[in-house]
Amino acid sequence: LRCSCRRWGGLVQAGGSLRLSCAASGLPFYGYTIGWFRQAPGKQREGVSCMSKTDGVIYYADSVKGRFTTSGDGAELKDNVIVYLQMNNLKREDTATYYCAVEVGRGSMCPNSRGMDYWGKGTLVTVSS
Repeated sequence: LRCSCRRWGGLVQAGGSLRLSCAASGLPFYGYTIGWFRQAPGKQREGVSCMSKTDGVIYYADSVKGRFTTSGDGAELKDNVIVYLQMNNLKREDTATYYCAVEVGRGSMCPNSRGMDYWGKGTLVTVSS
C-alpha cells in the first residue's frame, strides 16, 4: 500500500485556490480512510479532512469548513483511488506542509494522526497576503 501526492502545492495569494491530489494504491477491500493533514511551522500536525471508503467524507476541521472540499475520483471501491483536496479562499493561516495518509481498516481514528498507517510525502502550500 502506498500513497503519494500527485499534484504538488505551491505559492498562492490569499483568496486564491489550489487543488492537491493524493494517489493511493494497494488499498484493502475491507475498508480504509484517507486523510489530509497539515503542519505549519512551529505547530503540531492537524487533521484537515477525512474520507472513508464506506461513509464518504467524515471530517473537516472547523478552520476549513466551507472553504476546503475533499472528494474522490469515483474509484473508491477499487484498490487504487485518487483523492483531491480542493482549497478555496485560502488564508495566510493555511500556510503549511500538507500530507495525505491512509488508515487501514473499517473503523477510523482520523483525524487523529496517530491512527494513520501510511503517509505520503508532504507538499508545501504557501499563502501570501
